[in-house]
Amino acid sequence: MKHEFEIACNATEAAGKLLLQFYDSDYTIEDKGPSPMYDRDSNPVTEADYAADTFLKRSLLGEFPDYGWLSEETADSADRLSKERVWVVDPLDGTKEFIERKPMWVVSVALVEDHIPVVGVLYNPLTEEMFTAARGEGAQLNGAPVACSTKKYPAEMVILNSRTETKNGLWKPYSSAFKELKGVGSVAYKLGLTAAKRADVFATFRPKNEWDVCAGHCIVNEAGGVLLDLNGNEITYNNKNTLITPGLVAGNAEAVRNTLAVLNAEVAGDAEISA
Repeated sequence: MKHEFEIACNATEAAGKLLLQFYDSDYTIEDKGPSPMYDRDSNPVTEADYAADTFLKRSLLGEFPDYGWLSEETADSADRLSKERVWVVDPLDGTKEFIERKPMWVVSVALVEDHIPVVGVLYNPLTEEMFTAARGEGAQLNGAPVACSTKKYPAEMVILNSRTETKNGLWKPYSSAFKELKGVGSVAYKLGLTAAKRADVFATFRPKNEWDVCAGHCIVNEAGGVLLDLNGNEITYNNKNTLITPGLVAGNAEAVRNTLAVLNAEVAGDAEISA
């Protein structure tokens, strides 16, 4: 897996630098239409998304032509379902933040083997943060080892959540259950930050696609954490239906369990857990 990891790191970094060429220039923006993942009608995609996708597909499949391919910006093909190894890619996770010029977007590249993420790379070229992991090798931020927070109780924890979910009031009933609710753009970026102990836990109430979370999932796993859906189930990849429902929580196992207790309670205040 060392060769795949090195190729993934190099390609992800290069794709990030390619995106920076668009960042300060004029580029086309399209709307892909409503999505079950968002609390908004618009679902933007840019010329930059497509350029990064083309580059990554050429780089990764050029080196590993027998591997499958699943990307947000590539038309899906059932061929990947018969592959043992599949690249799962979001060439620009956080397109809305890219357009709004907020430094909360990343390139996300993962390799899945038998439905499990075995390589994960996230790169934020604006902050120059590269989160990496390979199965059994631990997680790193810019080459230095990282591990998830060990905090267990929601009242002690900073939780990363969606800016849009917060704006639409979804987190208001839970505000007193956590030490701090912190809105961040890209889902993948939130997972990287959680793995690197920049926050204690990540959660979302909305469905996500496999390419949104696959690389981050690998990194969280290798940082000693877990990623579960809101029903407490584990996540697998390279499925026919790529939408993961109903939502997700990531962090150390006990923090995730306690966060799920809060989020799944009928009345959030009744489920507050204190140290």
